[in-house]
Amino acid sequence: DTDKQIGEFVVEIFEDSKGNLWFGTMAYGAARFDGKTLNYFTTEDGLGSNTVASFAEDKDGNIWLGTHNGLSKFDGKSFTTYTKEDGLCHFRVSNLFIDDAGMIWIGTWGGVCQFYNGIFFDFPLPNPEIEIPYYLATQDWVTEIMQDKEGNMWFGRSGYGASKYDGKSLTHYTKKDGLPSNCVQEIVEDNQGNIWFGTRVAERDHPDEDKRTGEGGLSKFDGKTFTNFDLIGLNQNDIYSIYKDQSGILWIGAIGTGIYQYDGNSFNLFKETDRMDLTQRFGVQSVLQDSKGQIWFGFSGGLFRLQNSSILNVTQGDLMK
Repeated sequence: DTDKQIGEFVVEIFEDSKGNLWFGTMAYGAARFDGKTLNYFTTEDGLGSNTVASFAEDKDGNIWLGTHNGLSKFDGKSFTTYTKEDGLCHFRVSNLFIDDAGMIWIGTWGGVCQFYNGIFFDFPLPNPEIEIPYYLATQDWVTEIMQDKEGNMWFGRSGYGASKYDGKSLTHYTKKDGLPSNCVQEIVEDNQGNIWFGTRVAERDHPDEDKRTGEGGLSKFDGKTFTNFDLIGLNQNDIYSIYKDQSGILWIGAIGTGIYQYDGNSFNLFKETDRMDLTQRFGVQSVLQDSKGQIWFGFSGGLFRLQNSSILNVTQGDLMK
């Protein structure tokens, strides 16, 4: 369908070792584009759910998909889905990470677990002493899993800040340490070893619409000090996506504002688009630079890519051109 969107919500973009692009959607399953053909995989094919939030590839070339109804493995021909009955810690998977040993780390809406050689292992995350707002119902949601250059595992948490695991113990980072918000959505390490956090405004969940404002935004941690930013869209805002491209440049999606590019010295804002009707809220969910150098954006609204300084919508038909 030449005019149809890849998905109304493109929440994750991934490129596998064969150069296939995968797009995780909120309702249409996973879409795979091999450069010529666009194929959709859904529950009818064995996928756990038609909401796909994350991808990872193991050393054998299997594609793992975190869905909102289990963990699915695609071997190139068929799907195998693992659920709570198999030992998965929660049915709703939010993110995946495969370490050098082949361990699959699984972030869910009910904590973290690991998967190795067909067996699930619990990985309890103790909670720091924080007073959680009564209306925040997602405090068990692990929003991000990342491993830094030193081998530390980082976990983004909704309500409990960020936790770092050095292989022996956990260190917690919260607003008391300098984070703008305890609701951490994204964690990325830059080429200089700084850890960047995208956070959201916890008050967004407040039942009173007049009280849905508060602290949130972008933060940089150099190992000792947090630096928060005053630019429009980077403070008192929701940051759901931070991505480091092949050149080390950071791309930051600022809800309602646009997409910032940070080259290590200055921020450059991209907000020119051909489909303002789809991007007026600038709900950037994911960013990817593919092996050809193209920058892709997954929006609440559809799939987009960068062309010069413009953010252009990519429909199903556009992919085939």
